[in-house]
Amino acid sequence: MNSMNFLVSTLFDLYIMVVLLRVWLQWARADFYNPFSQFVVKATQPIVAPLRRVVPSIGNFDFATVLFAFVLCVAKFFVLQMIASGGMPPFDLSYLLIGLIALVKAAGGLLFWVLILRAILSWVSQGKSPIEFVMVQLTEPLVAPIRRVLPSMGGLDLSVLVLFIVLQFLNFFIGDLLSPYFGNLWFVL
Repeated sequence: MNSMNFLVSTLFDLYIMVVLLRVWLQWARADFYNPFSQFVVKATQPIVAPLRRVVPSIGNFDFATVLFAFVLCVAKFFVLQMIASGGMPPFDLSYLLIGLIALVKAAGGLLFWVLILRAILSWVSQGKSPIEFVMVQLTEPLVAPIRRVLPSMGGLDLSVLVLFIVLQFLNFFIGDLLSPYFGNLWFVL
């Protein structure tokens, strides 16, 4: 069953990240004509478009897409529970809370991977990749305030490293807060 859990969890996690990436692209007002942005839109459009007709946006916040990501997080744990129990488990409200926690964790994980990708692309492509352009558009609002506070290191940008440390701290801090209630579940999410 470990192989099936891995496969289901990975597929759900990857698609949840794509859905959250769509929300983040809209929030950052990234270039939607970029090939990477077009992939994200095309991968999520079949579900998000009909959902937007039913669930309205709140200002600039795309509530329909966030709701879709939340439903995916809940569905992930329901399917994993089905695999573990070998049948249809009863649905209770704890799945909603677990889904909310998983959504926050997935957003932090997405930020981590986008920062990693941005750092690697900055070494390799040196500003020539359309994917790097979108990664900069996504992360610059987060690293620019850190860069203003950090002293100059002669061309070495440590703002991404500082953001990694902050993310890791928040991950452990939230895990410490939730571990009395959920045990080791936080690390599984």
